[in-house]
Amino acid sequence: MDIFDVLTLIGGLCLFLFGMNLMGDALERSAGSKLEMMIGKLTTGKLTGLLTGLGVTAIIQSSSATTVMVVGFVNSKLMSLKQAIHVIMGANIGTTVTAWILSLSGISGSNMFLKLLKPSSFTPILALIGIIFVMFTKSNKKKDIGVVLLGFATLMYGMESMTGAVSGLRDIPSFQEMFIMFKNPILGVLVGALLTAIIQSSSASVGILQALAATGAVSYGAAIPIIMGQNIGTCITALVSSVGTTKNARRAALVHLSFNVIGSIVCLVIFTSVRAVLSPALLNDAATHAGIATAHSIFNVACTLLLLPMSGLLEKLAYKLIPDNEQIETVSELDDRLLTTPAIALECAHNLTFDMAKIATEALRISVECLTSYDKVKAAAIREAEDKTDHLEDVIGSYLVKLSTKQLNETEGAMASMLLKAIGDFERISDHAVNILESAEEMREKGIVFSDSAKVEMDSLSAATLEIVALSYGAFIENNSEQANLVEPLEQVIDRMKELLRTRHIDRLRVGDCGIEAGFVWNDLITNMERVSDHCSNIAGCVIDTKEQNMNLHESLKLIRSDSEFYREKYTEYTKKYLSFI
Repeated sequence: MDIFDVLTLIGGLCLFLFGMNLMGDALERSAGSKLEMMIGKLTTGKLTGLLTGLGVTAIIQSSSATTVMVVGFVNSKLMSLKQAIHVIMGANIGTTVTAWILSLSGISGSNMFLKLLKPSSFTPILALIGIIFVMFTKSNKKKDIGVVLLGFATLMYGMESMTGAVSGLRDIPSFQEMFIMFKNPILGVLVGALLTAIIQSSSASVGILQALAATGAVSYGAAIPIIMGQNIGTCITALVSSVGTTKNARRAALVHLSFNVIGSIVCLVIFTSVRAVLSPALLNDAATHAGIATAHSIFNVACTLLLLPMSGLLEKLAYKLIPDNEQIETVSELDDRLLTTPAIALECAHNLTFDMAKIATEALRISVECLTSYDKVKAAAIREAEDKTDHLEDVIGSYLVKLSTKQLNETEGAMASMLLKAIGDFERISDHAVNILESAEEMREKGIVFSDSAKVEMDSLSAATLEIVALSYGAFIENNSEQANLVEPLEQVIDRMKELLRTRHIDRLRVGDCGIEAGFVWNDLITNMERVSDHCSNIAGCVIDTKEQNMNLHESLKLIRSDSEFYREKYTEYTKKYLSFI
């Protein structure tokens, strides 16, 4: 093996790792909705959690990514520690899929069918299809599929390059002696753990081991302890990810480590006992690509079968090592760890926006109540709600900006844009709730009382405002474009009410039915309620635009108002309902 073989090995390793990373990222993007569905079905059942972890990892080809995702879920309180344990166990089985895919490069034979199964035969075709999808299609979904194919072709070319580069090592005595040394199981475990911790991927380190196995110098006796160590080394990603998280998130990372360490220790004891007592000839045989994939699968499945019934003990161990204390933890509403899976991160932002919407609309409702029945507790709740919506707007907005730097598909991009617009409108609704409350407080402090006719008008405007808020909130929560279409005609009626109520109040001032101070409060109230309806119109327009994946809000609202029998019918209906006092 000369310097050129070393350079080829380095290049092959870089291609292999780059291809694996490229393929994994593209798989996460293209499988985003499937990941949401899988994680949405999580229950406390062991089997369900196990299958979820297995399925997610098989899709995105990385147990490390799945475990980091789980740490993020636990940190955000989207998943309990008990659920996380079962998902982590499933992830350890799901990661074995990669080794089986890589084992295809070890196929040999003169049979035509076997030659077609060899990656060097079909990866050029996959690369061609991939580059066509990336360069000549406009659909983001097809582009992601193209990147998956290109990533797969790249890692397979890297695997082939590594295999070819190390083939000369079979004739070097020192290389053979090194793997004889690795027959010491403890040393093999340490080497496997160290290599995997450095590259942070057990799938990649298994692939490297499979490439080295092509030399014929790697026996099963040396390979099996290395595989055990690889499962320990892969925990480094989750452990690093858990730094600065809640105790439960750190416990989830610790469960991942303890699960793999305990499983490795038990299997290592069994392995050394069998080797010492029975001395099976298989352990001295040269390991093959498929043989390493088989050993990897057997080890991970055995560890899971061993520790699945004892998941409760793993949970207790985590609590023992990281005990609770009386200090209250600050939980991040949105975890940056989830940004690696944009579909999940977007869903979390969406759910938090739902919370923000509920807080803002409830504050508005209570503020209207305070006009007729002021209460200090209600006033404090409104101001607290306004502070919360201010905070949530900053948190969600910053998170969505970070998320926008990731590669989102068309649907996800439209949803992110809608959320960015909607959080601003909900925050302004809570601001107007405080403004209405301040008007109620001013009336109470100064003893201002509206005339009977003014009370009737204000009650009608308040009812219309509460209805439009309820309509826009319901349309947003349910993503219901039909309900969103009801908002614009009511918004136009409220606009008309504002001008009409202002004119009627001037008439009352002329005849002395209302005072100047009452006029200032009156004007503030109708202005705030009309602006609330404007924000509700924006929210409803965003829902309609997202459904149609069209971000031209003003154009959408214009289309709703123009030549629409439905719009005219609803406008007439709301006019009769809220302008009956004319």
